Amino acid sequence: MAENNIVLVRHGQTDWSISGKHTGRTDIPLTDLGRQQADALGEMLDGEKFAAVWSSPLVRAWETMERAGYGAQAVPSEDVLEWDYGVYEGLRTDDIRLKIPGWSVWTHPIWNGETVEEVGHRADRVIAASEEADGPVAVFAHGHFLRILAARWVGLPAEGGKNLSLGTATVSTLGWERDNHVIQMWNDACHLNSMDPAL
Repeated sequence: MAENNIVLVRHGQTDWSISGKHTGRTDIPLTDLGRQQADALGEMLDGEKFAAVWSSPLVRAWETMERAGYGAQAVPSEDVLEWDYGVYEGLRTDDIRLKIPGWSVWTHPIWNGETVEEVGHRADRVIAASEEADGPVAVFAHGHFLRILAARWVGLPAEGGKNLSLGTATVSTLGWERDNHVIQMWNDACHLNSMDPAL
């Protein structure tokens, strides 16, 4: 088993991230600011070399990856797609709670979508693949998926991702302390995030 770091990059701003809508498989593009944030993420990564780059094929993640400078290397991966929110796609938590008090994506059934455990299984496959790589890997993906990936990395159940807030246009690093999985850096925001009303 290789002790490879995983660098997590959450895509830039979208119209739905501003409004707080659950954005799973709907292919929402980046806003103008989101594209600027993607360019800034490339500056943050500063040409860092990765043995593998995996990206969600959804346009908000894929364009972020391309603008960050990894388009020639990246491979699309359905394992790093965002959570399938089923009937809750495009809805805000506050609006759902008008009908289901206390509702949370972390604790309630996701009708016609994925359970949190199913998303966790996808994250486990990404972790296993990272261990087979010849060096560090980068994952360009989505907020809830990356939170679940980090939770699984440190041995928490998938729902442990609820305790890891993650903004748009951020870089995080999953790494090692001796032989233990650790979160080395979390939610490092690009300098344009102060302009993002979603934060």
